[in-house]
Amino acid sequence: MGLLMVWGGLVACSTAARSDKADLATVSDETENRKRARIRLELAVNYFNEGKTAIALDELKQSIAADSGLYEAFSLRALVYMRLNEADLAEDSFRRALSLSPNAATVRHNYGFMLCNQGRTNEALAQFSSALAQPTYPDQSKTWMVQGLCQANAGRARDAEASLLRAYQIDPDNPVVAYNLALQFFKQSLYSEAQRYLQRLNNSPLANAESLWLGAKLARATGNSQGVEAASAALRSRFADTRERLMLDRGAFDE
Repeated sequence: MGLLMVWGGLVACSTAARSDKADLATVSDETENRKRARIRLELAVNYFNEGKTAIALDELKQSIAADSGLYEAFSLRALVYMRLNEADLAEDSFRRALSLSPNAATVRHNYGFMLCNQGRTNEALAQFSSALAQPTYPDQSKTWMVQGLCQANAGRARDAEASLLRAYQIDPDNPVVAYNLALQFFKQSLYSEAQRYLQRLNNSPLANAESLWLGAKLARATGNSQGVEAASAALRSRFADTRERLMLDRGAFDE
């Protein structure tokens, strides 16, 4: 349950211009070029979600050619380039998107995710901070979570713990947050705290091979032989063809 989970999705957050003498701008006020650009963008989103990356990129090219003022098009193009392992092109697209909409929190979240995977932790944290500073941003728990994972990968255990706790406060039902909180506490030998977050997860349908393996290791560390047997049995029966099952079978509790 590491960083490869989630980029965060596109968020529709267009802004409407107004003046003292004008109504709010609506779709009917858009130019024909802008309307064509939006249609192409919608098609690109659908193709991207279906895994048709090349077709999505082609639709984005046509969207941007029709009107280069939609930050969402550059934001999605960045995700396309990330999927294609074209990091430089992705970064350029993120920057283009932010030049059009500096307060676009989802863009900053996704850009921060990419920077973190490149080991550019401080730059990533700056992007996460900017996203979290937007008071109407609906996915704050996701950004706190990814920030915590980024800090954990960089060896910043205390900071990771704080970020993950904040994510848990917002969304206590997120299994990725619960697992990674338990993992952080386990690494610090804070076993009761680890158990607090792991037990609920492993007693739910959301338990997976990683969480059950951590449960077995945690039970072993606390001398709970029944807990070791229960977690091991669940791991063997539910996730037989996993790396964690192989580690269990060879007794690799300390790896």
